[in-house]
Amino acid sequence: MKKLLKIFTIILTGFLLASCEKDEDLAVLTDGTNPVLSADKTSVVLLSTNPTDAAVTFNWVDSDFGVKVQLTNELEFALKGTNFATFKATALTPGVKTYSMTVNELNNIVLSLGVSSATPTDIEVRLKTSVSTKTHYSNIVPLKVTPFINGPVYTYTDLFLIGDATAGAWDNAAANAKIYPLLKTTTANVYTYTGYFAAGGFKIIKTPGSWDTQYGMGSAGVLSTSGASGNITVSAAGYYKLTINTSALTYTFTAVPAPTTTYTSISMIGTASSDWNTDVNMDQSTFDPHVWVKKNVVLSSGEFKFRANHAWTTSWGVAQEFFGTAAVGGGNIPVTTAFTYNVYFNDMTGDFSVIPVN
Repeated sequence: MKKLLKIFTIILTGFLLASCEKDEDLAVLTDGTNPVLSADKTSVVLLSTNPTDAAVTFNWVDSDFGVKVQLTNELEFALKGTNFATFKATALTPGVKTYSMTVNELNNIVLSLGVSSATPTDIEVRLKTSVSTKTHYSNIVPLKVTPFINGPVYTYTDLFLIGDATAGAWDNAAANAKIYPLLKTTTANVYTYTGYFAAGGFKIIKTPGSWDTQYGMGSAGVLSTSGASGNITVSAAGYYKLTINTSALTYTFTAVPAPTTTYTSISMIGTASSDWNTDVNMDQSTFDPHVWVKKNVVLSSGEFKFRANHAWTTSWGVAQEFFGTAAVGGGNIPVTTAFTYNVYFNDMTGDFSVIPVN
């Protein structure tokens, strides 16, 4: 009997010891060290000419759980100062401890974080490690990235008004926000502009800041591209419609009735400018209260409309990208490519231009 009791005691003791060892293994698994992340660069300029080259290489030391376990790792990217409230993640192959990210990969991540211009941007990177129900994060690695922006396919030639009869006067500086574009039309080489002109004269230029391509008066109704061409004259201030044909080198300039409605505000609204609940206000011209401008506005891929006084009582739109004549109550204006644009709108005619900023 005593022998049986001893044997039972030995078996029970062994079982308890084995159970303790398993408990200890489980206890070790629930703890763990944080991974340690590093990068071979602190700053990188991305170029569209080498999209498959390595932009930056990340290396890390895995979390240590005391036992061999399968780890799930991913890199998380966020804008600096956001505390990773919004981030983009890249899954990593199990077992590896280094990852070289290509130019295209990093560029797409930075743009997906809301960056819309090719300027140096501070981002933060961390490694997330998961095993079972436990998650560990590495140190944060700072990285300054200058992305590249593939601009929209824009094959149009813009022309602008210059002269003391126009808002911009004779200031030909590229920074002059009062140099307004003519409206391109669906007829090749034909442009129009309807609005207020002061008494004086004007010409038409291709590029603000340059006189290399200009159109002036050769004779009544005839344009000249000579630098010695005369000004197209405006004898009396008022509202006019200008139409030019740069191929035939002709123009017409006729008086039109002054508009009777003036709006307090004109804004852009939609997924391209922000969302359908947020108005992005345009700047009203002090020269012609029916011309509205928004310079250097970042538009996303989406749609938008123009609307008056922050209400849907009067809104304008048309399903045509870059330029056109928006109709009251018309469709949404599409924006295909996220980019920085100059936007012009004429509430007298509904004419608008959305011009990419070079």
